[in-house]
Parts: sequence; C-alpha cells; structure tokens
Amino acid sequence: MPTTPDRLLQLGQGFMVGKIVLAAVDLGLFDALADGPLDAETIRTRLGLQPRGLLDFLDALAAVHLLERDAAGRYANGDEAAEWLVRGSESYIGGFFAMMNRRLYPFWGRLEEALRTGRPQNEARDGGAPFDAIYADPEGVRIFLQSMTGLSLPSARVMAAKFPWARVRSVVDVGGAQGGCAVELVKTHPHLTAIGFDLPVVRPVFEEYVAAQGVADRVRFVPGDFFRDPFPPADVIVMGHVLHDWSVEERRLLVRKAYDALPPGGAYVAYDAIIDDERRANLPGMLISLTMLLETPGGSDYTAREGTGWLRDAGFRDVTVEPLAGIDTMMVGWK
Repeated sequence: MPTTPDRLLQLGQGFMVGKIVLAAVDLGLFDALADGPLDAETIRTRLGLQPRGLLDFLDALAAVHLLERDAAGRYANGDEAAEWLVRGSESYIGGFFAMMNRRLYPFWGRLEEALRTGRPQNEARDGGAPFDAIYADPEGVRIFLQSMTGLSLPSARVMAAKFPWARVRSVVDVGGAQGGCAVELVKTHPHLTAIGFDLPVVRPVFEEYVAAQGVADRVRFVPGDFFRDPFPPADVIVMGHVLHDWSVEERRLLVRKAYDALPPGGAYVAYDAIIDDERRANLPGMLISLTMLLETPGGSDYTAREGTGWLRDAGFRDVTVEPLAGIDTMMVGWK
C-alpha cells in the first residue's frame, strides 16, 4: 500500500504552528477577545493589523482550537486560550510564550551552528555570561521573569497539592524570579511564609507581583547570588528551572549548598523538564535541553536517575520523583 509524507510534512511545518501561537500572544489577540467575540475587521482595527493574511491567521488559530468561529464569522477565545493566555488572569502563562517568541525563536534558527560548535547562540555566543544580556535590559528582565512565572505556575499548583506542606512552616525559592511559585504556595497554604532569593535586579518586579497577589505580608524578597551567597534559612528549599541552566559540577554545588542550608528534617525540592531515564518519551524535555544548548555554556536537562544521584551524593535521604504539570517533574530529598 503506498504511503504519503503527511506526518513528515506536519513535523516540518511544526515551527509554523508554533509561530502563529506565539504571534497571537505577542499581538494581544487573546486579550482583545477576553470580553467576547469580535469580527475580523474589529480585530484588525484593534490590533493595528493589515487585512492581507488576517483571515488565514485567525482561521489557522481556530483550526488548532485556540479560537472559535461562529456562523456569523466572529472569533472568540477557545477554552484553553481563555484560561491560560489572557493577561491578568490568575492562570496566565503567556509570559513564557512572549519570551519564546522574542528570544528563543530567533536562537532556534541557529540550532545547526550550536550543534556544530557546542556554544550558545544568544547574546553570550562570543563568551559572555548567559544571563548578563537579559539582566542588563529592564524590559528584558520583566519579560524573562514573567516568562518564568508562566512556565512555573502550573507546576507550582501541583506541587502545592502533592508535597506535605503541613509538616513545614517556611520555604525559600532559590532563583525565584517573579515569585510565581512562592505566591502559589502561600496562597494554597495560609500557614506558610516564603522568601524569593534572586539577584537584586529582580526585586522591583518580584515585589510588584507579590503585592498585586495580596500576599506581601507572607512573601518577601532577599537579594543575593546563589553561587556566592548563603541561602536564606527555611524548612524547604525549592529550585525551579535552575539546575538545568548550569553544568553538572555547578548543579552538584547548588544541591550541596541546599543540603548545608537546611535544618535537620528539612526538604529540598528541585523541578525541571526532567527526561525519562530511557530517553525515549519526554520530547518536550529534550527540546528544553536543546534550548539550554542555545542559551547557556554548560546547561542541559537531565534524567531522573542523574538528578536523584546528585541529591543522594549530597546526603539527602528518602529521595522521590513526582510528575508535576506539563513537562515538569520534581525531585524531593529530605535531610
């Protein structure tokens, strides 16, 4: 029976599907439809677009079920877009999409060079530190921190349910970015207090977010460099999407610092897009790992076997692995 290349064509065109979604977030399309359906001409006027290509753009988004089109030709947000991609909603993850569009999409265009050279393809491609360019630009800082909230929020909600928070009173989120994880934990568990520990440049964005979420009385910011400075004391230390930014030696150092900072009976929680041990199933984790190739000098994602080995080598006991939301998995170790 003759075959057709349909699957290959879908794979090859995958970047096109991704781009229409990223563009829709960046243009504010889902925000424009937050209050109800609009026709194409109204959408065009509100977003400042040209008519050429607009119907193709909108109908392609409807074909992937992010938009719905009624019999009168009006467009509305689909259920997923309404829940996750409208700015201002408690479930908003569009910051991560904006970062993918503005940063990662151009860098992925140089994947071949990264594979040939082993060097990052971002602003640090000539040897600079991986995060210097991000933190040098105030708007870049805000976009990056919002993207980390978008990436972490679904997993933080699952973590809030799965981890035994009743056993502890305090948590510090090392490399806590905008504070999305810390805020979610204290909102779910009113007995908790939390600290976000990150570079000083993060502070204004962190404190603005925490205040807007109404938990500034239980979540505070401590400035510091997690390689150079001691971690703030807490019953639980969390590192979300931190370990994969660094080399194996640097990861081991961070895990050991966490062990040394915790009190007896304390816990360490690290979550990333952890790859399955057989390296066969977690395609999103492998793609995130390739992103680390493009963005960092030594980062990559890792398997659960590798990660739990670092925890055990540092002294942690009762080490477990639990799936979170989407691409993320958490490792938990107790001191």
